[in-house]
Parts: sequence; C-alpha cells; structure tokens
Amino acid sequence: MECKQWLNCLMLAMICPLVAGAPSSMSKRHGSCSKENLNMTGGSFVLSQGYSDGSVLRYICEDGYYPSVQSRRCQYGLWTPKTSTRKAPQCKKVTCPNPRVLENGEVTPYKDRYYVNDTTTYSCHSDYKFRGSAVRVCKPNGKWSGSTPICGRDSDHCPDPGVPPGSSRTGHIFNIDDKVTYRCDSSLTLIGSKERVCQDGGQWSGTEPQCYADFTYDTPEEVSEAFSSSLKSNLAVSQQDEEKDQHGKKITLDQGGKLDIYIAVDASDSIDEEDFIKAKHIIRKLIEQISYYDVSPNYEILMFATDVTRIISMRDFKSNEKARNLTQVFESLDSFKYDDKGDRTGTNIAKLYSAIFESLKLEEQNNTSSFLETQHVIIVFTDGQANMGGNPVPKVEQIKHLVIKNDPKREKKLDLYVFGVGTDVNKEDLSGMVSERDKEKYFFKLPNLDEVQKTFDHMIDESTSVGLCGIHHYDKDNNRRAYPWLTQINVARPPQSSNCMGSLVTSSYILTAAHCFKEGDTPERISVTLEKGLAVKVEKYILHPDYDITAKQHMGIKEYYEFDVALIQLKEAVPMSVNLRPICVPCTRETNGALKLSDSDGTCKKHEELLMSNELVEASFTSQMEPRTDVPRKIRNITIKRGKYRDACVEDAKKAAGINVTHAKDLVTDNFLCSGGTEPSTDNVACKGDSGGATYVNKKGRMIQVGVVSWGVKDICTKGKPDPLSQAHTRDYHINLFSEEIQEFLKEHLGNDDIGHPLSFF
Repeated sequence: MECKQWLNCLMLAMICPLVAGAPSSMSKRHGSCSKENLNMTGGSFVLSQGYSDGSVLRYICEDGYYPSVQSRRCQYGLWTPKTSTRKAPQCKKVTCPNPRVLENGEVTPYKDRYYVNDTTTYSCHSDYKFRGSAVRVCKPNGKWSGSTPICGRDSDHCPDPGVPPGSSRTGHIFNIDDKVTYRCDSSLTLIGSKERVCQDGGQWSGTEPQCYADFTYDTPEEVSEAFSSSLKSNLAVSQQDEEKDQHGKKITLDQGGKLDIYIAVDASDSIDEEDFIKAKHIIRKLIEQISYYDVSPNYEILMFATDVTRIISMRDFKSNEKARNLTQVFESLDSFKYDDKGDRTGTNIAKLYSAIFESLKLEEQNNTSSFLETQHVIIVFTDGQANMGGNPVPKVEQIKHLVIKNDPKREKKLDLYVFGVGTDVNKEDLSGMVSERDKEKYFFKLPNLDEVQKTFDHMIDESTSVGLCGIHHYDKDNNRRAYPWLTQINVARPPQSSNCMGSLVTSSYILTAAHCFKEGDTPERISVTLEKGLAVKVEKYILHPDYDITAKQHMGIKEYYEFDVALIQLKEAVPMSVNLRPICVPCTRETNGALKLSDSDGTCKKHEELLMSNELVEASFTSQMEPRTDVPRKIRNITIKRGKYRDACVEDAKKAAGINVTHAKDLVTDNFLCSGGTEPSTDNVACKGDSGGATYVNKKGRMIQVGVVSWGVKDICTKGKPDPLSQAHTRDYHINLFSEEIQEFLKEHLGNDDIGHPLSFF
C-alpha cells in the first residue's frame, strides 16, 4: 500500500521548504521525479521536499473550489497516483449534496447542481408539519447550513427522521421496532447510521446520517459545538443552560463522577516532525481545556504507528500521585520525541484499540465497581487508512462489549470519537469505530492539524456558563482575552471626571471600591468600559453598609477606608465570551470548581488556606486601560505580606498624610491585605485611578480575586515615571474578600442576582 498521506495538508507558511506555482520556478532543484505535467488548471501546488523521493505534492484551489486530484507523492522516480496526460488536474466548483430529497414538501429553486452560496427554501404540503431549517445555504465546505428540513405528521410513535441531502431512505412507518435504512448517492460516503430503529422512548437509535463528498469537511466551529458542548456546560459547576437545545455530544458527568479519557494520535510515516510537534500541542490544548472544569479526569495518552507507545498509561496515572500532576503529563508528552517512534512507520489501528482494550480490562480487574461507575471516553486522531493489523472494528466491538456489557442503559458510559485529519481521510472505514447516538456526532473530518487546533481554541469561546470563572488566555492577537473581567469606571463630575477600576464578578455585577463614588453621583453619570465596543448601562451602585470614610476622624484618621467595597449593578446581563468573563470570587461553588475541590472540601476556610497560606502571597492587580482600548497598560505584581511580614506593613500606614494615631491597627484592621515595601523584595505600587481594581492570584490556571485595591501610604507615581517600585515605607492596602463582613455583603447581592446568574456562596 502506498505511504499514507495523513496530516500533510499544511498551511503554505508552515511547510519548509515550500515550492509553489509552475515547475519553471523549480529549475534549480534536482530530484528524482519529473518536473513536467504537474500544473493544475485554475490552481497551484506546493512541494514538501522539492522533487526528491518522498516529497508530497499538494494541489491548492481558491475558496469554493477543490482539486480534482488532492495530492501526489514522489516514489521511486514517479509521481503517484498517475494523472491523465490528456487532461491536467483542475480546480472544480464545490457542490452541496442534492437537497431535493425532501418528502411531502417543496424545495426551491430547482437546480441540477447547487454551488457555494446557493440558497434553498423549503415548505411542506398541507397536513404536514415542518421541522428543521426553512432556508439553507450551500457552504464552502460542501455542507448545507442549518438542520435537515422534515415534513412529517408526527402520528407515529417516533417522529419522521427525515432524509438528509444526498441520501435516500427505505422505510416510511415509524412505530416501535420499525427500521429505516439510508444510502448516499454513488459519489458520496455515508457518515452516521445506515440503519436506525424506533425505540420505546420515541427516539431513534443511532445518529442522523450525513453524505460527504471527498472534499467535504467540518469547520472548527461545527466540531467545537458538537464535540465540546459538554465542556461548555455539562462539566461546569453551574449548569445554567440545561434547557437550551444543545445539539452535539455532551460528556455528562455528575459532580464527583469518574471520567477516564484515552487520547491516541497517529504517528505513522506521513507525518513530518513539525506536524508531530503540532499533534502533541493539540493533546496539550485539549487537556488544558478540560482542566478548566471542576472535574479531574484520568488520562492515557498513546502514539501509534506499526506499534503502540503509551506516553501516559491509565494505571500509572491513577496509582502514581506524581503522574497525576498535569505538569508531569505535559513533561512526559514533551519528552516523547519524533525519533522515539522508530522506523516502524506502518499504521496499525487495530493494535491501538487492542492496547486501549487491555488498559480498560486492567481497570475492570483492579476495581470492578469503580469501572462500572466510570465514564470512558476514547479520542483518536487518524485518517483511518490502516495498512496492517487487520480490520480494527472487531477490536472496537470488544471495547463496547467490555464497557456496555449488552446493557442499553450503559451505552452512555462509552464515547468513541474519531477525528479524521487530512484530505485523504478514509471516511467509510472509520464509521464503525465511533459511537452512534441520536442527535450526537462522533466522527469529524478536518483538513489539517491547524484546523484541529482552531477547534480546541473554540471549545469554550462561546460558553455562557458563569461557573467557568477566572478563565484567561494569553493571545498575542487579542490581549483582552487575558483580562476578560477587567472593567474601567468613569464618574462624570464636571469640570473633572473620576476614574476607577473594577472587576466583572457575575454577568450583571461589577465589584469596585466604595470611595469611587460620592454623594450626588447618579447611575447616569457612571460609564463602564468592558469589552471594546460593548455599551452597557448602569442600574445602580451599592456601597457596603458599614463604609464610612469619616468614621474615625475623632481618632486622628482623616479618611477611614474599612469596608471600602461597592457593587455596580448593570441594567442587563452582559453576554459571556472569551473577552468577557467573570473573575472568580472566593467562598463560592464556582471557585470551588476552579480549585478542583469536592463539595465536601468546599469551605471558605479551605479556599483561604489554598490561596493565602504563605507568608508572602504572589498576587497582581492592573493599571488603568490603555487609551481607547479594553486592556490594561500595566500589570502590577505584588506580594501580600502575612505572618512575620504583616506587622511592619501595617505599621507604615501611620506615615500616610492626614493620619495621627498611636496604633496602626486602628487604621488597618484584619479586613485589609497589605503589599509594598522593600522586604524581602519590592512591589509595584498603585497609582491614581487604580483604586477598585481586583487584587488576584493565579491558582491552577484560574484567576481568583482575593482583594480590592483601596488606598496607599503615598502616591509616588509621576508623569515621567508612572510605574515605580515600592520604597521602604510605601504600602498599599487592599480590602480582604475573606472578611466575614465583606462576604456577607457579596452574598446578599451576588447570591441573589435576578438579572444575570447568581453565585452560590457557602
């Protein structure tokens, strides 16, 4: 069998060396294959290794077109496959499957072929009820937008399952145990269930079929929605979107449930070293995305070619505490080098599933009751073109029998996914290697690893679960993603405005400092900057009831800042996205999930232990935003002084202007956190306009707010030096969110948020 061509459809800029265009541009290269008769009508080509043996020639067309020949490989001085000498390869228009298969209805307009951007509309004959999309558009990936139109009477036990574009159906009675079968037009491949059975509960077995052409593929957005809807809602602490119609697979996991995930990547001959590195990065990205949620899955990671190599085994992961650390997982992944797979470069998919079966069997023998309670997820990246080891489907059936044990109620305990990657994916062979369940999808086809990467980048981009607080990404193309909770507040007081910072803590509340507001300020005077271009209106602001800046003037304290916190309530909840997401608030179930704590371990005291146990706690807050942007100009890094360092930090408060007290603790109570000074190191300091911002720590990859920037001993920020380091006696004080009085205030309002999504306080 020819060497496989999996994962070698690369972006032009990522193939090195790249050779594009007409053969004349390659006149200086010397290789073993001819430079003649390689051009494509309407397109171009790239070469991975010039004309030398083993080089892959990949044809490229503009959007909306596909190459009649996807690729060729230089082998023994010949390009394979051979092409006709009379007709050169050409770019053809992408078409979508025939939509005129709608039964009991009309499709307009009538065409022999439907091309990209063609629009179709659907309607039913009288006495038939319409379901699905009434208008569909042919997309550049060869698929129709929306969902399959269906005209049914819904008079049988199961609803009419419809006829997807490009297919035909046998069977028109839909009562219990009735079957329908599907086939695709001769040029198309059926993905999904060829046969479906009407079940007792009124649902169809299997999954709706789709008819794919060779050029059809799934977009990262489609794959993300279908594959990761679980990661967007069901694994979150707050499953607030349960009533929404979430099409696609949901990995359902009860709180405290067990989840074993097997991830396998094809590392056979056609993958070059650059793609091999990409594949490892994709595994890492997937695990990182899962780690945002309040579950801690167990992992097995495998690379396969002729043989199978376990980079991480399920048994080691469960039995070795060190192996369970994700940092250790990533180190093991990084240490597995391209040459470690050796010279055995075949593709033995059957052996892969045999290896996974062995691991599953070992888990069952080790603890049968736990095995029965566990949800098992298998994710394989390959093109399915096995060239040794026989048919892998019987091995997959062994896995199904082991987990499901012929009990239909246990079907949901096993999820079998396959990502077909590359332009030569053998779709039909892969169809027997995935799960089949109603309204769920387990097989995905993507043209290259870059598109797989985009899929996992999208996994939580549109999540609306407030349970996923504190998530952030460092993205060089979108700096806002690193600070999605960041808020700047402006209060108009002619002739001069006042600026403060704040943090989004729910979808409709912003936490800031009470001293940012003065008597006479009205909601109309307050403007809030969140994500660039997003206009929000303020309903009201709420000061902590015990905040009183004049409370201790009789004691020689001109301005007293205890309980210096306030909440701004927005008129409407803001939509969650990668650019707009709450920071975590301690002593809530949402933060419990971020810290990977069980319900029984979730206490305010436990949160404080995890976040504030050291004498020096590394933390940060932000400066004001850059002009006309939604990102901070500066990240200010500090150490919160506790233990033996706190007394000196508190004592320096007496050096502030307008202060004349004997005991510093009359000024700085336990309701404050303290930073600054020069021992044991210097900190960044707060400047004018930084008040009200979140003082936060990074824990387990999540940003958790522990304080609110309140006041400082001395303003040492100058126009020429806006970011100075602290001096010996310059200190900043932050309202402590672990304070019992502060927690009561937050719980009263954030726990009863009737506009957005309330937090669940302990």
